[in-house]
Amino acid sequence: MHASEATRERIRESFARVQEEADLVLLAGDLTTHGDPEQAMVLADACRGLSIPVCAVLGNHDLHEGRGGEIETILREADVNMLNRASAVYEVAGTQVGVAGTKGFVGGFPGSALPDFGEPLLRRVYAETTAEVGAIAHGLQEIAHCALRIVLLHYAPTSDTLHGEPEGIWTYLGCDRLAVPIAEYRPDVVLHGHAPAGSFEGAIGPVPVYNVAVHATGRDFYVFELGQHEVDDEAPA
Repeated sequence: MHASEATRERIRESFARVQEEADLVLLAGDLTTHGDPEQAMVLADACRGLSIPVCAVLGNHDLHEGRGGEIETILREADVNMLNRASAVYEVAGTQVGVAGTKGFVGGFPGSALPDFGEPLLRRVYAETTAEVGAIAHGLQEIAHCALRIVLLHYAPTSDTLHGEPEGIWTYLGCDRLAVPIAEYRPDVVLHGHAPAGSFEGAIGPVPVYNVAVHATGRDFYVFELGQHEVDDEAPA
């Protein structure tokens, strides 16, 4: 969303529209422009009172000022379900839809990957990604009973959706270690943001992965028509 006072009206209008077109809204991080709680209020005002549920994870923009906890609190008070290494289950048209949500983290991909070696600070980065990988696995275990299972991230779990971004920054856009539990548990779809110049569609084995950054989709919301074990990527928005 990259919400701020400058985008208040566009955000309000887009959320008013999407509740007429969708059953569930999933936000893949970067909810604010610079992590200012006042910017979170813009999004909270747009979400408050919606007729459909909204589920979100934080992104790097939301954590820029070190006030991610405040942002989560503001959005939760507006009935946004903030997933931070957690899961949620929704009843949609008689179908249980499970969402495993966490931000993910950095670490890179084959050819340029951060190892668990060297200075303690770099090893802390590696350990943070390890915790995020564990959270994805745990979330997928919690929603294993659901007919539809979605992984919601900010950082990319595959380089497929990074093409268009400079390869020199791929290490900071995601990590292929995030893909390990996805490949094991095979959810129906994975959504992430954090790659505005990247490509829209990728995959982890048979699991479709979509980069839903607004610049990649070309629209405020991309509406997916989901059925068990399938995704209609030609769905209207």
